[in-house]
Amino acid sequence: MNKRILLSWVILVIPFISNVYSQTKDIHLEINELTCENLIDPFGIDAISPHLSWKIKSNQRNQKQTAYQILVASSEALLKNDVGDLWNSTQIKSDKSIFIRYAGTPLHSDMKCFWKVRILDKDNKLSVWSNPASWSMGLLNEENWQQARWIGIERGFGDDRPNDIETRLAARYLRKEFTISKKIKSATVSFCGLGLSELYINGLKVGDAVLSPALMQYTEVAAYVTYDITQFLKEGVNAFGVILGNGRYMAPRLKHEEGIWFVLPNYGFPKLILHAAVTFEDGTTALLLSDYTWKITNNGPIIANNEFDGEEYDARKELTGWATPGYNDSAWMACENVSDGAKELKAQMINPIRVAEIVKAKSINSLNSNQAIIDMGQNMVGWIKFRVKAPAGTQIKMRFSEILKADGSIYLDNIRSAKVTDIYTCKGVGEEVFEPRFTYHGFRFIELSGYPGVPDLSSIEGCVVHDDMELTGSFSTSNETINQVYKNAVWGIKGNYRSIPTDCPQRDERQGWLGDRSGGSRGESFMFNNSAFYTKWMDDIQQTQKKNGSIPDIAPSYWSRYTDNITWPSSYIFITKMIFDQFGNIEVIDQHYPSMKKWITYMKDNYMVNDIFNNDTYGDWCLPPSDPLVINSKEPDKITSGSLLSTSFFYADVQMMKEYANLLHKQEDANAFDLLGKKIYKAYNEKFLNKEKGYYSNNTVTSNVLSLIFGLVPQEWKKKVFANIVAKTENEFNSHISTGLIGGMFMMRTLSDNGRTDLAYKFATNKDYPGWGYMIDKGATTIWELWNGNTANPAMNSGNHVMLLGDLIIWYYEYLAGIQCALGHQAFKEIEMKPYFPEGLNFVKASHQSPYGLISSDWMISDDILGWNINIPVNSTAKIHLPTSNLKNISESGISADEVKDFSSISVVNGETIINTGAGEYHFKVKLKN
Repeated sequence: MNKRILLSWVILVIPFISNVYSQTKDIHLEINELTCENLIDPFGIDAISPHLSWKIKSNQRNQKQTAYQILVASSEALLKNDVGDLWNSTQIKSDKSIFIRYAGTPLHSDMKCFWKVRILDKDNKLSVWSNPASWSMGLLNEENWQQARWIGIERGFGDDRPNDIETRLAARYLRKEFTISKKIKSATVSFCGLGLSELYINGLKVGDAVLSPALMQYTEVAAYVTYDITQFLKEGVNAFGVILGNGRYMAPRLKHEEGIWFVLPNYGFPKLILHAAVTFEDGTTALLLSDYTWKITNNGPIIANNEFDGEEYDARKELTGWATPGYNDSAWMACENVSDGAKELKAQMINPIRVAEIVKAKSINSLNSNQAIIDMGQNMVGWIKFRVKAPAGTQIKMRFSEILKADGSIYLDNIRSAKVTDIYTCKGVGEEVFEPRFTYHGFRFIELSGYPGVPDLSSIEGCVVHDDMELTGSFSTSNETINQVYKNAVWGIKGNYRSIPTDCPQRDERQGWLGDRSGGSRGESFMFNNSAFYTKWMDDIQQTQKKNGSIPDIAPSYWSRYTDNITWPSSYIFITKMIFDQFGNIEVIDQHYPSMKKWITYMKDNYMVNDIFNNDTYGDWCLPPSDPLVINSKEPDKITSGSLLSTSFFYADVQMMKEYANLLHKQEDANAFDLLGKKIYKAYNEKFLNKEKGYYSNNTVTSNVLSLIFGLVPQEWKKKVFANIVAKTENEFNSHISTGLIGGMFMMRTLSDNGRTDLAYKFATNKDYPGWGYMIDKGATTIWELWNGNTANPAMNSGNHVMLLGDLIIWYYEYLAGIQCALGHQAFKEIEMKPYFPEGLNFVKASHQSPYGLISSDWMISDDILGWNINIPVNSTAKIHLPTSNLKNISESGISADEVKDFSSISVVNGETIINTGAGEYHFKVKLKN
């Protein structure tokens, strides 16, 4: 929820809106001249010391904060009178405006906190206070849940078939009436309905979340969600109702069968725990809890739900008024006390999944008298909502696919065992509207059968579903291939945000593979505010770690894959660094350091032989093959040594662990990691460096790229190693991509860092195989799983995967747009503005909403003149690189650069001019020729 506090020495705030929740321990304000905006309203925080952040906007150049004061109060009235009874930070001299840890009176469960901030600017002028913003605490102690009970029925009943290969369970409906005899002041509810759930009070759905709560490692923890329900309750009789779906808790697949790769763990039958707290006007309180007096049935309209197979809904079985007072539930069963849903309950610390947008159908083509094909025009993730008038008993079926066969029918071979079918049976009363609750699909095309007549386009809507995450980036260029690849990437990335970063949304998999996101998560961070999302995933990984230190390839471990390879589990360390670098969160390092160190120790003690590893399972996954029918290249000269992959990645992990140890002041650990790194460096070069020819191992591009990017190449060999990358790429691969997932995470940056941005640009714009442009040329609207995704074996051929993006999105923002957090700094506190200007690219326009505010870079080259408009946020500084050594060729806002008084310094280094400056808008013109 967005709250805007406008400060231009006067601060406004949008009033608190109830019934919206977002569980996060990071609380943000934005100050604009000052101006404050509460980016999210954190309701139900599960941390006793949440973080407070704010952003500052100003029209003045070089504006910054020099000190701040925070007040936190237990009531809005106290805060209005400038009383911080919970915390008065007093004035603290600091320019820090992100991740300020609350340090006041200990907070307790269900507590609402109000806060405001004021700052000193660069001239020591004091702002007025912002208007109040607020957050609320969740249930902090296990004791808070002890009065509530896990309820449900721990078995199949009715037409349930829980032991089939494809789990078939109807949704379960639970209800309870409560009498409230006093005037209500406030009320909150916290609940966990596993696997998926929706809460209704007096007939109204609470909140707009879907596919809730978040996926978790259920052997360890389950997520609860919290809502303000004051406006839902009334004096008198109130009815609570909850619908439970299966999600991943009741496994979609239980047994092996041909075409099913893995059995999924089954955690139990759907179940609920609920705790509602009501405060009355007279100061007394009451609890409304889940217990065995609740009633339950599965004889409702959702007769089956399965994330892989779809949802079946019989509108003739609708339970009209089931969540309102007075409903006759005499035919329902009594709930039973059931086993705990997980060892521990934790607040969901990320925004919920929501219906984020609506896509209109583009066309409908009849296959025959009973079937039509709907084209949404975009490969998307979510479901279809449709309207229909038809006689009772009319059954409408929808099957979903990403592509069509040559005859115009849907292609399902790459969906594997997933049924991807939604079925709606009409009740025959007026216009009926259907959309599923407890399933989702990855699709562009829908096979619609049983619909009476041909549906009008306006009766079909595509509901786009993903984690509700702030879009923080924009990017466009003069090259349409790059623009379309970026658009495809946006659709693919957001479609695979499903409270974990999934690998694909369409088939019988949809898993959180670690290796897919080691590099990609950093690129995504320019496009989406994924800080809380990936912080949550780091918790998932930590919870899947075995006692001996082993980390799986998938988290949560819905497929049990503990292969003890190195490249996939390394994501735990790589993504932690991304969160620190891009968002400035050092606490994620502190929290996960022991687990990361435990993994490093486990791998070193069990697998390192003569300072070398040979722990590789997947190789350079999805290397582009010459054979168009093959999934992964098997050609020996293209395959990178597994020993090189595992050893180089472990070396990179050790270097990051040394950095983490230093940040946390663990000097003994830092020294140990330094020594280990030196031993690996020496052994690596002795084993893999071919000093006669200047390349590593068998001279694959990936082996040389990893050696360079991880700092494993001695200085005297760097030029030769890079020359081999170029020669291999240009001569053997015709200036096309020759890496899979692993090498691709570093390929574009390696080329540009070593002076071959032109070659990287060719990669980015090639339209023939293999390349991102090839996918577009073949009609892709998302990113494929395979470089040859239009021809390869369908067993592993998702049309919506993000792993092959590698470092492309990073390259777009950091290299083409020139928006990069300066080395040694975090969260864009200092920005390195250094775009590359490949021949043939005439303009780039990009922006990124950083933790400190909006960064934008908009450059255009015309007639040998570079025009470059830049915005640097308040409280940040920038080092701006201009491609000329002649100051006379540079003007800013029409003034010669050497006369602009707002710059802190100007220097000429290696043929370019570097300008250091602070916040503000800048408009440069640079003559590129003297």
